Amino acid sequence: MIPKEKHFIRQLVSSFFDLAPILTVVLVFQVLVIKQPIPDMINLLFGMLLVVLGLTLFIQGLEQSLFPLGESMAFAFARKGSLFWLLAFAFCLGFGTTVAEPALIAVVNEAAAIASKANIIQHTDEARLHYALGLRITVALSVGFAILIGVLRILRGWPLFYLIIGGYICVLVMTPFAPAEIIGIAYDSGGVTTSTITVPLVTALGIGLATAIKGRNPMVDGFGLIAFASLTPMIFVMAYGMLI
Repeated sequence: MIPKEKHFIRQLVSSFFDLAPILTVVLVFQVLVIKQPIPDMINLLFGMLLVVLGLTLFIQGLEQSLFPLGESMAFAFARKGSLFWLLAFAFCLGFGTTVAEPALIAVVNEAAAIASKANIIQHTDEARLHYALGLRITVALSVGFAILIGVLRILRGWPLFYLIIGGYICVLVMTPFAPAEIIGIAYDSGGVTTSTITVPLVTALGIGLATAIKGRNPMVDGFGLIAFASLTPMIFVMAYGMLI
């Protein structure tokens, strides 16, 4: 058993090496391509130190809190044997983590600002707020639905590729009929939903559920929920654009 102090130091060193390629690329292009001195070196080094420390603490938090919490809840629902409450929890987990996702909030706010400038919506704060909130709720509902379907897949043993291929066929069919202004937002919304908050809890739920259910393989059945969380927002947001 590795002491917590040594584990933290190892994670700190690992985080530094994870960020080293990014720092190297920036420095090489700054010095050799742009050929300009690096501005404010002290703040740059201090900022990198904060990033390394933040990444380390974030990973520690995942290992000690979110992953065990998600897996323990999956085990608890599997033992309870109630399909309704398991599916309700899956939907609420997908909705709740997505509606609080910082990346999604940033994207929908930017989309609302651009839509206002392009005269797609009125030039008022209320119109921008309504547009951003509509997109945000739509994406959150889509992820909740995605996690629900993903949990059903684990329970029933459905092949993952059938659902993924079917979903992307739906995206391809909808794209020509969706408003041009919404297509890019729809495609990007699939990526921003799978970020710092959603991924750890959803992954832990899938692995925990596949481990708890007899006859399911965590490696085969436990993963794949994130794929649904990336796919369904494209469908829902294009549908939102076509209806609204």
